[in-house]
Amino acid sequence: MSLFVDLERIAKSGFLNFWRNGVVSLASILVYTVALFIVAALFLGSAAFNATLAEIKDKVDITVYFKLDASAGEIERIKNAVESLPEVKEAVYKTREEVLEEFKKTHENDPLILQSLGELEGENPLRAELNIKATEPSEYVAIVNFLEGDAGILGGAGGGSPIDKINYEDNAETIKRFTSVTSSVERLGFAVALITAFIAILVAVNTIRLAIYTSREEISVMRLVGAGDNYIRGPFIVEGILYGLVSAIFTIALYYPITRWVSSSTGNFYGGINLFEYYISHLPLLILIVTGSGILLGAVASLFAVRRYLKI
Repeated sequence: MSLFVDLERIAKSGFLNFWRNGVVSLASILVYTVALFIVAALFLGSAAFNATLAEIKDKVDITVYFKLDASAGEIERIKNAVESLPEVKEAVYKTREEVLEEFKKTHENDPLILQSLGELEGENPLRAELNIKATEPSEYVAIVNFLEGDAGILGGAGGGSPIDKINYEDNAETIKRFTSVTSSVERLGFAVALITAFIAILVAVNTIRLAIYTSREEISVMRLVGAGDNYIRGPFIVEGILYGLVSAIFTIALYYPITRWVSSSTGNFYGGINLFEYYISHLPLLILIVTGSGILLGAVASLFAVRRYLKI
Protein backbone atom coordinates (compact mmCIF):
# COMPACT_ATOMS: atom_id res chain seq x y z
CA MET A 1 0.00 0.00 0.00
CA SER A 2 2.88 2.33 0.90
CA LEU A 3 4.39 1.78 -2.56
CA PHE A 4 1.21 2.93 -4.31
CA VAL A 5 1.00 5.97 -2.02
CA ASP A 6 4.59 6.89 -2.83
CA LEU A 7 3.98 6.47 -6.57
CA GLU A 8 0.87 8.62 -6.32
CA ARG A 9 2.78 11.35 -4.50
CA ILE A 10 5.66 11.20 -6.99
CA ALA A 11 3.27 11.45 -9.95
CA LYS A 12 1.34 14.30 -8.33
CA SER A 13 4.56 16.16 -7.54
CA GLY A 14 5.73 15.71 -11.13
CA PHE A 15 2.44 17.10 -12.50
CA LEU A 16 2.61 20.07 -10.13
CA ASN A 17 6.19 20.85 -11.17
CA PHE A 18 5.17 20.63 -14.82
CA TRP A 19 2.38 23.21 -14.42
CA ARG A 20 4.20 25.38 -11.88
CA ASN A 21 7.35 25.84 -13.94
CA GLY A 22 5.46 27.36 -16.85
CA VAL A 23 8.33 29.07 -18.69
CA VAL A 24 10.75 26.19 -18.11
CA SER A 25 8.12 23.66 -19.19
CA LEU A 26 7.40 25.63 -22.37
CA ALA A 27 11.10 25.84 -23.21
CA SER A 28 11.53 22.14 -22.52
CA ILE A 29 8.55 21.24 -24.72
CA LEU A 30 9.97 23.33 -27.57
CA VAL A 31 13.35 21.58 -27.27
CA TYR A 32 11.74 18.16 -27.11
CA THR A 33 9.51 19.00 -30.07
CA VAL A 34 12.57 19.81 -32.18
CA ALA A 35 14.15 16.50 -31.20
CA LEU A 36 10.99 14.50 -31.92
CA PHE A 37 10.47 16.43 -35.16
CA ILE A 38 13.83 15.06 -36.31
CA VAL A 39 12.81 11.55 -35.23
CA ALA A 40 9.61 11.80 -37.30
CA ALA A 41 11.59 13.30 -40.20
CA LEU A 42 13.88 10.26 -40.17
CA PHE A 43 10.84 7.98 -40.24
CA LEU A 44 9.15 9.80 -43.14
CA GLY A 45 12.47 10.41 -44.89
CA SER A 46 13.26 6.71 -44.84
CA ALA A 47 9.90 6.09 -46.55
CA ALA A 48 10.79 8.53 -49.33
CA PHE A 49 14.27 7.01 -49.64
CA ASN A 50 12.92 3.46 -49.77
CA ALA A 51 10.39 4.45 -52.45
CA THR A 52 13.15 6.05 -54.52
CA LEU A 53 15.40 3.05 -53.93
CA ALA A 54 12.66 0.66 -55.05
CA GLU A 55 12.12 2.71 -58.19
CA ILE A 56 15.82 2.66 -59.04
CA LYS A 57 16.06 -1.06 -58.27
CA ASP A 58 13.22 -1.66 -60.68
CA LYS A 59 15.28 -0.02 -63.44
CA VAL A 60 18.21 -2.37 -62.89
CA ASP A 61 17.93 -5.65 -64.81
CA ILE A 62 19.70 -8.03 -67.14
CA THR A 63 18.53 -9.33 -70.49
CA VAL A 64 19.14 -12.78 -71.95
CA TYR A 65 19.27 -12.85 -75.77
CA PHE A 66 18.48 -16.17 -77.46
CA LYS A 67 19.88 -17.52 -80.70
CA LEU A 68 17.72 -17.11 -83.78
CA ASP A 69 17.22 -20.87 -84.04
CA ALA A 70 16.30 -21.34 -80.35
CA SER A 71 13.04 -23.28 -80.04
CA ALA A 72 10.07 -22.20 -77.92
CA GLY A 73 10.51 -25.31 -75.77
CA GLU A 74 14.13 -24.49 -74.97
CA ILE A 75 13.28 -20.92 -74.08
CA GLU A 76 10.36 -22.04 -71.91
CA ARG A 77 12.66 -24.40 -69.98
CA ILE A 78 15.10 -21.59 -69.31
CA LYS A 79 12.34 -19.23 -68.24
CA ASN A 80 10.89 -21.79 -65.81
CA ALA A 81 14.34 -22.57 -64.41
CA VAL A 82 15.10 -18.89 -63.89
CA GLU A 83 11.74 -18.19 -62.24
CA SER A 84 12.40 -21.00 -59.74
CA LEU A 85 15.48 -19.20 -58.41
CA PRO A 86 14.90 -17.43 -55.06
CA GLU A 87 17.04 -14.50 -56.27
CA VAL A 88 14.66 -13.75 -59.17
CA LYS A 89 11.84 -11.28 -58.66
CA GLU A 90 10.45 -11.38 -62.20
CA ALA A 91 11.28 -12.88 -65.60
CA VAL A 92 9.48 -11.54 -68.67
CA TYR A 93 9.82 -13.33 -72.01
CA LYS A 94 9.46 -11.47 -75.31
CA THR A 95 9.16 -13.32 -78.58
CA ARG A 96 11.05 -12.19 -81.66
CA GLU A 97 7.82 -10.71 -83.03
CA GLU A 98 7.19 -8.73 -79.84
CA VAL A 99 10.77 -7.45 -79.83
CA LEU A 100 10.37 -6.37 -83.45
CA GLU A 101 7.13 -4.52 -82.73
CA GLU A 102 8.73 -2.69 -79.78
CA PHE A 103 11.74 -1.83 -81.94
CA LYS A 104 9.49 -0.36 -84.64
CA LYS A 105 7.53 1.64 -82.08
CA THR A 106 10.70 3.00 -80.50
CA HIS A 107 12.07 4.08 -83.89
CA GLU A 108 8.80 5.12 -85.52
CA ASN A 109 10.18 8.62 -86.10
CA ASP A 110 13.37 7.33 -87.71
CA PRO A 111 12.55 6.64 -91.39
CA LEU A 112 16.08 5.41 -92.17
CA ILE A 113 15.83 2.51 -89.68
CA LEU A 114 12.30 1.66 -90.80
CA GLN A 115 13.45 1.65 -94.42
CA SER A 116 16.32 -0.69 -93.50
CA LEU A 117 13.86 -3.10 -91.88
CA GLY A 118 11.67 -2.96 -94.98
CA GLU A 119 14.58 -4.00 -97.18
CA LEU A 120 14.87 -7.25 -95.25
CA GLU A 121 11.74 -8.41 -97.10
CA GLY A 122 9.81 -9.52 -94.05
CA GLU A 123 12.69 -11.23 -92.25
CA ASN A 124 13.07 -10.57 -88.53
CA PRO A 125 16.73 -10.03 -87.54
CA LEU A 126 15.97 -9.53 -83.85
CA ARG A 127 16.32 -12.18 -81.17
CA ALA A 128 13.89 -13.29 -78.48
CA GLU A 129 14.62 -11.86 -75.04
CA LEU A 130 14.19 -12.79 -71.41
CA ASN A 131 14.25 -9.75 -69.13
CA ILE A 132 15.20 -10.67 -65.55
CA LYS A 133 14.82 -8.57 -62.40
CA ALA A 134 16.48 -9.73 -59.18
CA THR A 135 15.14 -9.14 -55.69
CA GLU A 136 18.41 -7.36 -54.87
CA PRO A 137 21.02 -5.91 -57.30
CA SER A 138 23.80 -7.91 -55.63
CA GLU A 139 22.10 -11.18 -56.66
CA TYR A 140 22.57 -10.75 -60.41
CA VAL A 141 25.95 -12.47 -60.20
CA ALA A 142 24.34 -15.68 -58.92
CA ILE A 143 21.69 -15.54 -61.65
CA VAL A 144 24.28 -15.08 -64.40
CA ASN A 145 26.42 -17.90 -63.00
CA PHE A 146 23.36 -20.14 -63.07
CA LEU A 147 22.58 -19.24 -66.69
CA GLU A 148 26.16 -19.72 -67.83
CA GLY A 149 26.93 -22.83 -65.83
CA ASP A 150 23.89 -25.11 -65.66
CA ALA A 151 24.24 -26.82 -69.03
CA GLY A 152 22.08 -29.74 -67.91
CA ILE A 153 19.02 -27.53 -67.68
CA LEU A 154 19.84 -24.92 -70.27
CA GLY A 155 21.38 -27.05 -72.97
CA GLY A 156 19.64 -27.01 -76.34
CA ALA A 157 19.63 -29.46 -79.18
CA GLY A 158 22.98 -31.25 -79.51
CA GLY A 159 24.05 -30.09 -76.05
CA GLY A 160 24.55 -26.43 -77.07
CA SER A 161 22.97 -23.58 -75.18
CA PRO A 162 20.18 -21.62 -76.91
CA ILE A 163 21.49 -18.49 -75.18
CA ASP A 164 23.38 -16.14 -77.47
CA LYS A 165 24.30 -13.38 -75.02
CA ILE A 166 23.66 -12.03 -71.53
CA ASN A 167 24.12 -8.29 -71.18
CA TYR A 168 25.30 -8.50 -67.57
CA GLU A 169 28.81 -7.33 -68.45
CA ASP A 170 27.32 -4.15 -69.93
CA ASN A 171 25.47 -3.40 -66.67
CA ALA A 172 27.92 -4.94 -64.18
CA GLU A 173 29.65 -1.69 -63.26
CA THR A 174 26.33 0.14 -62.86
CA ILE A 175 24.95 -2.64 -60.66
CA LYS A 176 28.13 -2.70 -58.58
CA ARG A 177 28.07 1.05 -58.03
CA PHE A 178 24.38 1.03 -57.20
CA THR A 179 24.89 -1.73 -54.62
CA SER A 180 27.79 0.20 -53.08
CA VAL A 181 25.84 3.48 -52.94
CA THR A 182 22.83 1.73 -51.40
CA SER A 183 24.95 0.20 -48.64
CA SER A 184 26.68 3.53 -47.97
CA VAL A 185 23.40 5.44 -47.74
CA GLU A 186 21.92 2.88 -45.35
CA ARG A 187 24.99 3.10 -43.10
CA LEU A 188 24.84 6.91 -43.27
CA GLY A 189 21.17 6.88 -42.26
CA PHE A 190 21.95 4.69 -39.26
CA ALA A 191 24.82 6.99 -38.23
CA VAL A 192 22.61 10.09 -38.56
CA ALA A 193 19.95 8.44 -36.39
CA LEU A 194 22.52 7.67 -33.66
CA ILE A 195 24.01 11.17 -33.76
CA THR A 196 20.53 12.71 -33.66
CA ALA A 197 19.58 10.60 -30.65
CA PHE A 198 22.79 11.60 -28.84
CA ILE A 199 22.26 15.32 -29.52
CA ALA A 200 18.60 15.09 -28.49
CA ILE A 201 19.51 13.44 -25.17
CA LEU A 202 22.31 15.97 -24.57
CA VAL A 203 20.00 18.96 -25.18
CA ALA A 204 17.19 17.40 -23.15
CA VAL A 205 19.54 16.74 -20.21
CA ASN A 206 20.55 20.40 -20.12
CA THR A 207 16.91 21.46 -20.36
CA ILE A 208 15.96 19.21 -17.46
CA ARG A 209 18.92 20.58 -15.51
CA LEU A 210 17.31 24.02 -15.72
CA ALA A 211 14.10 22.63 -14.26
CA ILE A 212 16.06 20.94 -11.48
CA TYR A 213 17.94 24.18 -10.76
CA THR A 214 14.67 26.05 -10.20
CA SER A 215 13.67 23.38 -7.66
CA ARG A 216 16.99 23.24 -5.78
CA GLU A 217 15.53 24.66 -2.55
CA GLU A 218 12.69 22.16 -2.59
CA ILE A 219 15.20 19.34 -3.14
CA SER A 220 17.29 20.56 -0.18
CA VAL A 221 14.21 20.49 2.06
CA MET A 222 13.35 16.97 0.87
CA ARG A 223 16.86 15.82 1.73
CA LEU A 224 16.66 17.39 5.19
CA VAL A 225 13.45 15.52 6.02
CA GLY A 226 15.05 12.24 4.96
CA ALA A 227 13.48 11.69 1.51
CA GLY A 228 15.05 8.79 -0.39
CA ASP A 229 16.88 9.06 -3.69
CA ASN A 230 14.02 7.56 -5.68
CA TYR A 231 11.50 9.87 -4.07
CA ILE A 232 13.59 12.92 -5.06
CA ARG A 233 14.36 11.57 -8.52
CA GLY A 234 10.81 10.40 -9.31
CA PRO A 235 9.02 13.74 -9.83
CA PHE A 236 11.65 14.90 -12.30
CA ILE A 237 11.30 11.67 -14.30
CA VAL A 238 7.52 12.18 -14.36
CA GLU A 239 8.07 15.78 -15.44
CA GLY A 240 10.42 14.66 -18.24
CA ILE A 241 7.87 12.08 -19.42
CA LEU A 242 5.21 14.81 -19.55
CA TYR A 243 7.53 16.96 -21.67
CA GLY A 244 7.93 14.02 -24.05
CA LEU A 245 4.18 13.29 -24.24
CA VAL A 246 3.14 16.89 -24.91
CA SER A 247 5.96 17.34 -27.42
CA ALA A 248 4.92 14.15 -29.20
CA ILE A 249 1.37 15.50 -29.59
CA PHE A 250 2.69 18.78 -31.02
CA THR A 251 5.09 16.96 -33.36
CA ILE A 252 2.44 14.64 -34.79
CA ALA A 253 0.03 17.56 -35.21
CA LEU A 254 2.70 19.65 -36.97
CA TYR A 255 3.33 16.96 -39.55
CA TYR A 256 -0.30 16.96 -40.70
CA PRO A 257 -0.13 20.35 -42.50
CA ILE A 258 3.54 19.88 -43.43
CA THR A 259 3.05 16.54 -45.21
CA ARG A 260 -0.14 17.83 -46.82
CA TRP A 261 1.73 20.87 -48.14
CA VAL A 262 4.69 18.95 -49.56
CA SER A 263 2.68 15.98 -50.84
CA SER A 264 2.25 17.46 -54.31
CA SER A 265 6.00 17.93 -54.65
CA THR A 266 6.97 14.54 -53.28
CA GLY A 267 4.32 12.90 -55.44
CA ASN A 268 6.23 14.04 -58.51
CA PHE A 269 9.58 13.10 -57.02
CA TYR A 270 11.45 10.08 -58.29
CA GLY A 271 9.65 7.16 -56.69
CA GLY A 272 6.29 8.90 -56.66
CA ILE A 273 5.59 8.64 -52.91
CA ASN A 274 2.87 10.87 -51.48
CA LEU A 275 4.08 11.75 -47.97
CA PHE A 276 0.63 12.89 -46.79
CA GLU A 277 -0.96 9.58 -47.77
CA TYR A 278 1.96 7.75 -46.17
CA TYR A 279 1.56 9.88 -43.02
CA ILE A 280 -2.16 9.05 -42.76
CA SER A 281 -1.79 5.34 -43.52
CA HIS A 282 1.10 4.94 -41.04
CA LEU A 283 -0.25 7.32 -38.39
CA PRO A 284 -0.63 4.65 -35.65
CA LEU A 285 2.97 3.55 -36.17
CA LEU A 286 4.18 7.17 -36.27
CA ILE A 287 2.31 7.93 -33.03
CA LEU A 288 3.87 4.88 -31.40
CA ILE A 289 7.40 5.80 -32.53
CA VAL A 290 7.19 9.51 -31.68
CA THR A 291 5.37 9.03 -28.37
CA GLY A 292 7.66 6.20 -27.33
CA SER A 293 10.71 8.27 -28.27
CA GLY A 294 9.35 11.25 -26.32
CA ILE A 295 8.68 9.19 -23.17
CA LEU A 296 12.06 7.47 -23.39
CA LEU A 297 13.87 10.75 -24.07
CA GLY A 298 12.18 12.47 -21.13
CA ALA A 299 12.82 9.63 -18.70
CA VAL A 300 16.45 9.10 -19.72
CA ALA A 301 17.25 12.83 -19.81
CA SER A 302 15.73 13.35 -16.36
CA LEU A 303 17.57 10.38 -14.92
CA PHE A 304 20.92 11.54 -16.28
CA ALA A 305 20.32 15.16 -15.22
CA VAL A 306 19.45 14.21 -11.66
CA ARG A 307 22.39 11.84 -11.28
CA ARG A 308 24.92 14.18 -12.82
CA TYR A 309 23.93 17.56 -11.46
CA LEU A 310 22.35 16.74 -8.11
CA LYS A 311 24.83 14.02 -7.19
CA ILE A 312 22.10 11.91 -5.63
